[in-house]
Amino acid sequence: MIVLGVHDGHDAGAVLFKGEEIYAVNEERLNRIKKYRGFPELSIKKVLEMGEVYPEEVEVIAVAGIFRKQSRLLELERNLKSIFGKDFKKKVLFVEHHLAHASSAYFTSGWGKALALSIDAAGDGLSSSIYVARDGEMIRIAQSTYLDSLGDFYASVTELLGFKPMRHEGKVMSLAAYGKPTYDLSHIIELNGLSFENKLKVVGIEATKRLAEVFNYPLSKAKEIAQEMKRGKLDGELQKRAIEIAASAQAHLEKIIDELGLKLKSYNLKLAYAGGVAQNVKANAVLRRHFPDLWVFPAMDDSGLAFGAAAFVKAQFERLDRKWKPFKLEHVYLGPSYDEGKIEALLRAESLKFEYREDVEGFVAEMLLEGKMVGFFQGRMEYGPRALGNRSILADPRSKDVVKKLNVPLNRDVFQPFAPSMLEERIEDYLKEPYPNKFMTMSYKATERMIDEAPAVVHVDKTTRPQTLLKEDNPRYYNIIKHFEAETGVGMVLNTSFNMHGEPIVCSPEDALKTFKKARLDALVLENFVVYQ
Repeated sequence: MIVLGVHDGHDAGAVLFKGEEIYAVNEERLNRIKKYRGFPELSIKKVLEMGEVYPEEVEVIAVAGIFRKQSRLLELERNLKSIFGKDFKKKVLFVEHHLAHASSAYFTSGWGKALALSIDAAGDGLSSSIYVARDGEMIRIAQSTYLDSLGDFYASVTELLGFKPMRHEGKVMSLAAYGKPTYDLSHIIELNGLSFENKLKVVGIEATKRLAEVFNYPLSKAKEIAQEMKRGKLDGELQKRAIEIAASAQAHLEKIIDELGLKLKSYNLKLAYAGGVAQNVKANAVLRRHFPDLWVFPAMDDSGLAFGAAAFVKAQFERLDRKWKPFKLEHVYLGPSYDEGKIEALLRAESLKFEYREDVEGFVAEMLLEGKMVGFFQGRMEYGPRALGNRSILADPRSKDVVKKLNVPLNRDVFQPFAPSMLEERIEDYLKEPYPNKFMTMSYKATERMIDEAPAVVHVDKTTRPQTLLKEDNPRYYNIIKHFEAETGVGMVLNTSFNMHGEPIVCSPEDALKTFKKARLDALVLENFVVYQ
């Protein structure tokens, strides 16, 4: 069966299920507009191209999200008609926003029975949903309206502190580590049963204004203060207050998630989780205390909605045919790949200094040992927000000096941490309460050994967000880390996404070359080609 998933809202994208094959990409990677909101025309065409499927061969078009204003719905119909012809409506099935989120988690978990949890800011009038899922059927048992939104609470704090809501919540989480919670926020939002209760009774900018009053924080100066913190000024009076607010918001989020996890534990089922709030890796770590094998869908935010919609529709048809069975997502290398011949032609056309090498793994490890910053580009692009060794910038994690060396050219906020990719066989050396974390969906407390050996990838609060790697996950990338380990005894490398701050992760060789030059990296690996500045 051939099912196309489409999300034409915030963080638009498309996914193609062709039998057992999966192809997925988000529009931002193709049109280079971060978090693109709109119709994913390029994504649809790209997944059809990757799957070698003609538009008329698509059997079902699963569209994520139900509520649309008339003008948006008509625009969506025009766009679908332009690709799939006048009879496109016969193929379209709409899937509610939170059902798509929860489906992305449940139908990739590998479990027949589970709880499926979705928490974000809002979608289709709701901000959270909880389902009991059994044998492919999903029954909603709890929900929160868009007014009672845990995600909107955190987004409002993000806006209050001068960052972009729905985009920079990770900055608030990172900033929180520099301070201690000093505000009790139980009068703002709390858990009520299995739902959330917003005691402010307002959302969006109105909630941000109310929070400014609560914290006595100058909203008019917020962006200026945020810019100062970005550059490293964290000790001013208002900067300290911003850090206290961030720490208080993070602590309150974790408290509510902890309480929810405790209640969900009574169902004696495993937990699959998605939605924008699932991007908060520290809250996820709290939830994992109740669910040791917690599954967080790797494209947990709205970038994963197209996947969830397609997965839900595909599963329902399989249930009708009594063919449904649990499926475990083993990797997220679901995007485009690029031919070496075309890469070589591009390099020659650009008159760049490059060479072809068979020993890429050892060569990259040697470059890292020399303190070089390397752009690493290979195979199919990762789906979701994390770079996992196919579109990554790599560096030596053993010295904190590399942090500044990367932050400046990439234009990153100095208070945000870098993450490691580590050998899964070494996690007991480096992680407290170790557990595989293939998709960087959770944070962990670092061991003293990790703090000593790899300080560049440990945050100020001694936490780390690793990618754990087995050889079968990504053989070439694994071998780079093994080479590095053989020389240093350290079984990890620093891995950050291959992009300038504020830009999407690179997709094509052309994107990689532009970022390589702009970031002034020492070398760029494009498959087996090595490019130098």
